[in-house]
Amino acid sequence: MRTQILDLLNGKRVDGIPAFSGLTHVTAAGLEREGLAFHETHRDAEKMARAAASTFRGAGFPSAALPLDMCVEAEALGAEVDFREGGQYEFPRMARPLFETGVQCLQTLEQWKQSPKSSDFGLQGRVPLVCEAITKLKHDIGADAVIGGILPGPFTLLLFLVESGALFTEMKRNPQAVHDALLHLSSFLSRVGHAYRHAGADFLTIHDMGGSPGFLGPKRFVDFVLPAQQQLIAELPKPRVLSVCGNTNAMMHLLAQSGAEAISVDQTNDLAASRAALPHTLLFGNLNPVETLSRGTRPQVQAAAAQARSLGIDALWPGCDLYPPTPLENLKVLLKE
Repeated sequence: MRTQILDLLNGKRVDGIPAFSGLTHVTAAGLEREGLAFHETHRDAEKMARAAASTFRGAGFPSAALPLDMCVEAEALGAEVDFREGGQYEFPRMARPLFETGVQCLQTLEQWKQSPKSSDFGLQGRVPLVCEAITKLKHDIGADAVIGGILPGPFTLLLFLVESGALFTEMKRNPQAVHDALLHLSSFLSRVGHAYRHAGADFLTIHDMGGSPGFLGPKRFVDFVLPAQQQLIAELPKPRVLSVCGNTNAMMHLLAQSGAEAISVDQTNDLAASRAALPHTLLFGNLNPVETLSRGTRPQVQAAAAQARSLGIDALWPGCDLYPPTPLENLKVLLKE
């Protein structure tokens, strides 16, 4: 299965439609099998690698992806992360914005890049820890499973760093500053992506949740998000998957301009329309991670997978990060179809 998936990602014709993911896909059952609490996996390389491998070990699912949260890059730039230690299976989130405005963010990014330590720009915080975990993961299950590295998109990262209300105001009043900040963040994310690949990741997923045209609309996407996405993807080594959230049915042609080898869409998309709009780009998705994969019965999972395949999907992916309560048995169903 690993060879089939890598061939697919690298543009080769393959037999069958594989099921895997380049987004976070750990389960409560898998973590329990490893004796791990989710909150403790984010700051320990060995536990992070074991957690990521747990879905392969528990269900034979032929992939694993790191990091397990989307806050790594923002933290490396100085933001504070709430690791949700009081919750059982809650994902880390930003404790507070690092900057009040996009202008402040831009000025700080420019200072960092011009400093004597610019060679370390962004490769701090937990980035080295994630790289160590990717290497451990590669050595552990890399002969049988594909290893993915996950990056936020530039706009998603900017939303983590800047107070959102001020950012959207600046997009109207000072669009150039926002545009320049996004390009700086694109360069930073490129360096992190190269580090993840060097550590052993087989491919990279740019998970631009906040930068989806389904949320921002086509004009904001074209004006702000797409140029930074294109720069980032052009600087990253192949293969690259762009994952977006929300209904992007009418804007798939814009996503195709990103330059990614594959586009992953969520469960709100009409797969037939998405397939028609992407004749030359791999299309991944779009199984509902909650209603189908977590709460669905075996026949419901089988029916959803069969429908996605019939509509021209190139690989079965959950529509977003896997919901931790997902039963391992439901993932095994995908591999038997």
